[in-house]
Amino acid sequence: MKTIGLIGGMSWESSVEYYRIINEEVKNRLGGLHSAKCLLYSVDFDEIERYQQEGNWEKAGEVLAEVAQNLEKAGANFIVICTNTMHKVVHHIEQKISIPILHIADATTAQIKEQNYHTVGLLGTKYTMEQDFYKSRIESNGIKVIVPDKHDREVVNKIIFEELCLGKVSSISREYYKQVIDKLIQNGAEGIILGCTEIGLLVKPEDSAVPLFDTTIIHALEAVNESLGE
Repeated sequence: MKTIGLIGGMSWESSVEYYRIINEEVKNRLGGLHSAKCLLYSVDFDEIERYQQEGNWEKAGEVLAEVAQNLEKAGANFIVICTNTMHKVVHHIEQKISIPILHIADATTAQIKEQNYHTVGLLGTKYTMEQDFYKSRIESNGIKVIVPDKHDREVVNKIIFEELCLGKVSSISREYYKQVIDKLIQNGAEGIILGCTEIGLLVKPEDSAVPLFDTTIIHALEAVNESLGE
């Protein structure tokens, strides 16, 4: 079993889910008292979020690269960044370590291709929905990615940072997300990427008329695959 290096805390609400899913899956596959070999470094999200708002991605990348270095020194065999948005700085991190990073968009793309979908809707932070670092990685595989309109992007982003990252799950916000999902489906989405690791705390499969691609679950399970060599 390889040791998983988890960079968490962005937010810790979803990092808890990573830890739970990974350990439950290892137990399910290996049985008995088995659990995952993993190291979790949880950052102070306030610092990272401040760099995001300032557009200081280089500094955010430096912080996470140092974390990845520490995980490598501690014995991690590969890195899992427990957030979609901060994959924007994945290249900064890769330059500082000699172990691989399991990219969340690649794992998600593989799932979409497996179901032979050609158009998907994307929900996430405004950075993930509006910038190119995430969408282009998926679109390079021949998959069209569509996002909500500007107003809906602002509300989706606000709910993530002001509610979900603080552990608040609101039925009103769930209804809003369902409306946004319906609009994406009307615009041709065959599936919906929950491209923020907190969204799965709010939106469940029964809330969508098309399949959901919950990146937290997909990424965590892919980490188990990598750890167990499957």
